[in-house]
Amino acid sequence: MADYLLRATAAQGQIRAFAATTRDVVETARAAHNTSPVATAALGRLLTAGAMMGIMMKGEDDLLTLKIQGDGPIEGLTVTADSKGDVKGYVFNPSVMLPPNAKGKLDVGGALGVGVLSVIRDIGLKEPYVGQTILVTGEIAEDLTYYFATSEQTPSSVALGVLMNKDNTVRQAGGFILQMMPGAQEEVISRLENKLKEITSVTQLLDEGKTPEMILDYVLGEFGLEINEKLPTRFYCNCTRERVEKALVSVGRKELQEMIDDGKPVEVNCHFCNKNYTFSVEELKKLYEKAVR
Repeated sequence: MADYLLRATAAQGQIRAFAATTRDVVETARAAHNTSPVATAALGRLLTAGAMMGIMMKGEDDLLTLKIQGDGPIEGLTVTADSKGDVKGYVFNPSVMLPPNAKGKLDVGGALGVGVLSVIRDIGLKEPYVGQTILVTGEIAEDLTYYFATSEQTPSSVALGVLMNKDNTVRQAGGFILQMMPGAQEEVISRLENKLKEITSVTQLLDEGKTPEMILDYVLGEFGLEINEKLPTRFYCNCTRERVEKALVSVGRKELQEMIDDGKPVEVNCHFCNKNYTFSVEELKKLYEKAVR
């Protein structure tokens, strides 16, 4: 099943919902960054959330960045997404290994530790909108639930999951975000809260063969679910050699001259997709000519 996102409403517009299946997105990230199982789970959850939150934005060029910085061994994560379903991200320490947590699951909370979640929306204004909250559990879904409630005053339920195969490839990944709209009736809120208590794990539902449509129907079917849009999602990095050249030109002649004087090719790595771009001394000399004096 190729990865995709759903946008939906229920209870005559009192609830809005997003759901995703992201196995390929997370497996692409795992392969690019050679992440350990716990780093794959952490990055996979944030990529899934980023993809869903990205399509909440309206503008063609709007960009969302999710950043987590913690005092745990993973140190941090960064994910960026656009409004079209493209998402990319990386882990500060991709090789971190930890024993399972008390529930026998991958210890994402332990890997992240105490820290801060930042949500940055660049919607073409002079300054991007930045919202920040502390990490409540470090398990990411609960942290985003807390973020929506405190920073955006939107009561939400966020579920995210990544299930690994024995060979450490990604077996399942996905999630959903449900949000109560202003003026939602108390009766609808309490019925939804009771329904959500029945869900133990979003990856278990995916592993049973349930699609995002089926998962939303399971949670919101009794509220009159309406699926409004289905969009493909993918791990996509827009780095190119040309963009890296521009970045090198922008560092200025002094730095470029030092690289040329070293007499060795320079390798530039893209954080997001881990691709390397190599520039020979001759190429650096050409970029030096383009650089500002």
